[in-house]
Amino acid sequence: MSLTTRSRTIARLQRGQETRDGDGVKLTRIIGTPMLPALDPFLMLDEFGSDEPTDYVGGFPDHPHRGFETVSYMLAGRMRHGDNHGHSGVLGPGSVQWMSAGRGIVHSEMPEQEEGLMWGFQLWVNLPASDKMKPARYQEFAPESLPVITAGEGVQVKIIAGELQGVRGPIEGVATQPVYWDVTLAPGARFTAPLPATHQGFIYVFGGDLVAGPEDARKPVGRSWLGVLGEGEELELVAGTEGARLILVAGVPLNEPVARYGPFVMNTQEEIQQAFVDYREGRF
Repeated sequence: MSLTTRSRTIARLQRGQETRDGDGVKLTRIIGTPMLPALDPFLMLDEFGSDEPTDYVGGFPDHPHRGFETVSYMLAGRMRHGDNHGHSGVLGPGSVQWMSAGRGIVHSEMPEQEEGLMWGFQLWVNLPASDKMKPARYQEFAPESLPVITAGEGVQVKIIAGELQGVRGPIEGVATQPVYWDVTLAPGARFTAPLPATHQGFIYVFGGDLVAGPEDARKPVGRSWLGVLGEGEELELVAGTEGARLILVAGVPLNEPVARYGPFVMNTQEEIQQAFVDYREGRF
């Protein structure tokens, strides 16, 4: 057995595609496009960010989900959410919601402001077949509940999910064993991120720029670029002259068939048709 730790390369670089969703919300779709349809277990990644109210005030009125999880992470602005199970609340700057739609839920996400910056991410994570028909559930945390650690000189990591240096994020009980970190690097800072070899993952840079990968295979990753990670047990990052900010996300691939139609993600077309029937008949 080799004692050498394998360093992950950047296997692919991808930019997002501008689109609109919900009631006209302007966003950039990075995973879930024709160029990058999915990255098992991740089905979609959107970045929304604008200080122009017409880009976001329509929000995301009532819509159904079944068979996967949505992860909403707010960087700026306030989003009010509610559902047909009686759950409601407000996501403010720095807060996160990890919602498992399970067998079905109808919910809404509406901006609780009419001006100012609205900025954040929504990630869709697939559920294994064994979990797709479980009851819906939420994990929701304010920013003060998300640990932030110093992981080296000039390196700050907010841990939403996963573990780093013995500190765990608050998200638990998720089948894909996710890692979700918000990483801030000072100019020139270096960070070697340990990642389970079992996980598939990506980085998305939303501030500054960096180079990633082992010294003999480093690739530049700039603002608004997603880097798909190759195999290995750690990821080397070096920030550029203006520093960098990124999300680092990884999870265990499910390696299951995916049948998908809009807000329903199941394993067969028959299950998709049943989802429509159940939704129409009010069984969500």
